[in-house]
Amino acid sequence: MGFGGISIWQLLIVLAIVLVLFGTKRLRNLGGDLGNAVKGFKKAMGDEEKKPTDPQKLEQTDEKVIEGEAVKEPEKDKK
Repeated sequence: MGFGGISIWQLLIVLAIVLVLFGTKRLRNLGGDLGNAVKGFKKAMGDEEKKPTDPQKLEQTDEKVIEGEAVKEPEKDKK
């Protein structure tokens, strides 16, 4: 017995059918797209934690947040 009553032979047959129907190139592209989606999701979750949520704290510094990255503003000449 394998995973939940499915034997290894049944899994191999299903894998062979999927390979015949879709081909290896399409499955490779699908895997790459899925991997990129997961990476983008993890990056978005990490960027959300780094963003300052308090606008007063953002105004106190001389930085602007552009697409999740802090960018230093040029200082203005005082005359």
